[in-house]
Parts: sequence; C-alpha cells; structure tokens
Amino acid sequence: MTPSLSRTTAATCTPPRKAHAPSLFTALTIWKERRELAGLSQTRLKDIGVSSVDATREAARPVWDLPSRRG
Repeated sequence: MTPSLSRTTAATCTPPRKAHAPSLFTALTIWKERRELAGLSQTRLKDIGVSSVDATREAARPVWDLPSRRG
C-alpha cells in the first residue's frame, strides 16, 4: 500500500509558489530590444527621448538583468 496524504494534511499544505523568474522568451525579447537600441542613430534616440549614454548603458546590461516589471 502506498502512503497518501490525509485530508487534513492535504488541506493545510500550501501550493508551491510560482517563481517570479522571467521566461526565456521574455529574456530573449529584452536582449533583442537592447541590441536594437544600441544600433539606433542619434536622431532616432532623440526622437524617442533617450540619450546615447542611457542607450549605451541599457544595451550593456547583462541578459539576466531584467526589469522587475514591464508595462
């Protein structure tokens, strides 16, 4: 006979928390966006209101350094 959880134990166990780690798709999408940002001209950066210093800094972030929330 295999052991099973009693109703009391099963009812009081909390489900495992979902990890807040981003998906691989999200990480790759942000990596691609950073590469594209690094390739923008000064004119295009000015159009979107981003300085070249900020664009370079953002593009240099490692792939695992993701924003905590996208919106």
